[in-house]
Amino acid sequence: MRITGIEALPVWGGQRNFLFVVVDTDEGISGVGEAGITGRELAVIGAIEHFRPLLIGQDPFRTEHLWQVLARGGFFPAQRILTAAISAIDIALWDIKGKALGVPIYQLLGGRVRDRVVCYPHNQAAGDPDDVAPLVESCLASAAAGWKFVRWGLPQHGDLLHPSRAVRAAVRQMQAVREALGDAIEITLDVHTRLDLPDAIWLCREVEPLRPFFIEDPLRSENPDSFKTLRPRTHVPLAAGEQFASKWEFRQLIEDELIDYARVDLCIVGGFTEARKIAGWCETHSIKLATHNPLGPVSTAACLQLNLATPNMAVQEQPVRPGTVLTDVVPLQPEWHDGYLLPGDRPGLGIEFDRVAARRHPFRMTEPPHLHAADGAFTNW
Repeated sequence: MRITGIEALPVWGGQRNFLFVVVDTDEGISGVGEAGITGRELAVIGAIEHFRPLLIGQDPFRTEHLWQVLARGGFFPAQRILTAAISAIDIALWDIKGKALGVPIYQLLGGRVRDRVVCYPHNQAAGDPDDVAPLVESCLASAAAGWKFVRWGLPQHGDLLHPSRAVRAAVRQMQAVREALGDAIEITLDVHTRLDLPDAIWLCREVEPLRPFFIEDPLRSENPDSFKTLRPRTHVPLAAGEQFASKWEFRQLIEDELIDYARVDLCIVGGFTEARKIAGWCETHSIKLATHNPLGPVSTAACLQLNLATPNMAVQEQPVRPGTVLTDVVPLQPEWHDGYLLPGDRPGLGIEFDRVAARRHPFRMTEPPHLHAADGAFTNW
């Protein structure tokens, strides 16, 4: 079997773009993957164009070898844009292997270690984050629908992020949600790298009595050393890593045990080939995976396959139930029931992808949200 073609398919999903990649072979078996780095899809497509001549004619079963060639072949080590392209290609190659062998990818990763994968949704607050009622209603609706987790982001006031106001609002929100839901539902709060160290410490210490499952990305990701200061000053579980592009970026947080949950993003970190290495490394330090999955149905299917075969997995991000997004492009998506994704026995990723339908939703130029501080300075979204 040889690779004969690679097609990048940016798809407009109504509010954002999704970037899918299809790899074709001379035996008529095709695989599909998905790339991360939302808002910079054209840059990732450019990387795929560079990779195409390196892949045509290659054996798609040589996933480790091809990963090494793509990650190291340009002399400069691959980072985010390149690893997002590598991720999509790697996922597609594993999809091909599963289809060629007639088994789900989780079988190729050692087989199932669990019968289902618990997920958390994205809950929504009001336009005014000081009004906690809409968020409580959203969380109650999730619990009633069967979700075992709720999650929302650090509050912002329009396009203004005032750290102290955001911390106070987040604490009020968590107090209200915990009171409404009791202890049966897990709570996660995504800081989204928006806080500096003093405010992150303040937030984490304030919410400790409310027992969040974890606080996600409390600090910017560029300097993992900052977690050395944060970690001993709070007992709240910490999660980080969704912006990391390789095992090397995870190294310090894992080896120094500065986090409790690794936010591995299959569509940024390098696909199955790299994610499995990080997962095993995490296991040696009693760190669990909380897979980052804010993307589309191909990413959902890939995360499910990884999590089914990973013993140290905790939870999968799942913004909405499968089968509610891009149902014409991915008409067969993973099954969800009562807060869990369920395994299937279809080969590869276990989904169907319609590239003709994908072409009917052409790319639209968009930009992620931008936030600013009270003095007008740019700050993280």
